[in-house]
Amino acid sequence: MFGNYLIGLREGLEASLVVCILVAYLVKTERRDALRPVWLGIAIACALSLAFGAMLEFGTQELTFEAQELLGGTLSIISVGLVTWMVFWMKRTARHLKSELQGRLDTALAMGTGALVATAFLAVGREGLETALFVWASVRASGEGSSAPLIGVLLGIATAVVLGYLFYRGALKINLAKFFRWTGAMLVVVAAGVLAYGVHDLQEARFLGGLGNKAFDISETVPPDSWYGTLLKGVFNFQADPTVLQLTVWLLYLVPVLTLFLVDRGRPAGAQKAHTADSGSTPAH
Repeated sequence: MFGNYLIGLREGLEASLVVCILVAYLVKTERRDALRPVWLGIAIACALSLAFGAMLEFGTQELTFEAQELLGGTLSIISVGLVTWMVFWMKRTARHLKSELQGRLDTALAMGTGALVATAFLAVGREGLETALFVWASVRASGEGSSAPLIGVLLGIATAVVLGYLFYRGALKINLAKFFRWTGAMLVVVAAGVLAYGVHDLQEARFLGGLGNKAFDISETVPPDSWYGTLLKGVFNFQADPTVLQLTVWLLYLVPVLTLFLVDRGRPAGAQKAHTADSGSTPAH
């Protein structure tokens, strides 16, 4: 549940910041007349994301077991790629996000209502589709047959909406650079588990071999049905008896990606200080 809460919080806060920046800019420039098409674009993006999630959940139930595993494994790997790109993109461009969005909005204002709808839709829709895909893959990997993963995601999104509103009102200031850094690092760990489970799906679909070649089996030490086994499974997608290929892929992804993400590429001290100060300010001001 915590892993899905983290996904909802992280992705939801990114979308909330985008909405805050768009709305605040229109209000400050006295273009309230443009708020309606912006909200329309946001609503369409949310509806599309929900429809995409429903399609993933219900559209795969009619497939054969092998087809389900093949599709699930493939989409899990794709979702890991998207989330990896997202956390690095946010790390690199977060300090320019405000000016970039305002520049796009200026262009859309000059082009008319349709461009405003499209700008808001594209800005929010990408986050929504990424969230739907990664949540679906993470829920499959966690193997929870309850509503806990969905509740976790909804709680994360609800928290992000509240934080976004507080940012907009100027009632909350946090260091966004540190927030996205540490939540991004935790998401990389979650993504590593999803990737390993995706490989396991492809093995069960007989697309990849080595299903019976176990790296180790500590099921007796960490029973899957124990509270700590369930916790590890739900948070990190931990598996007590991974195959050699699963473990290899997990290590080859987690170690280099997490290292690259956490390493600061030697930004000058002055720029780092300015970046920290800018990241700690509210997006609406």
